[in-house]
Amino acid sequence: MSPADAHSDHPSRPEGAGEELSERDRRILELESRTFRFVGTKERVIREQLAMSRTAYYVRLNALLDDPAALRAAPALVNRLRDRRTSADDLSTASPDHRVA
Repeated sequence: MSPADAHSDHPSRPEGAGEELSERDRRILELESRTFRFVGTKERVIREQLAMSRTAYYVRLNALLDDPAALRAAPALVNRLRDRRTSADDLSTASPDHRVA
């Protein structure tokens, strides 16, 4: 097995990493770029248009943030969501002395 073959079967790579995005993945990114005015609207759209649970949607979205194809398809969105994910991680591990409110 060549080093390239070993790299392509790497278990930590997200589903579809390095390939083009599926139609569903493109729709997830498009949906995430939208702004919703009312509480619950986004969850309803996820169920109706993508036929996914809220949990499955966010699991897939999180995997897409690590996918180079998603970064190529929507660099501003992916980078913004990566920053938000990192900021949330930083806040959850901060000591109580570093609270904002």
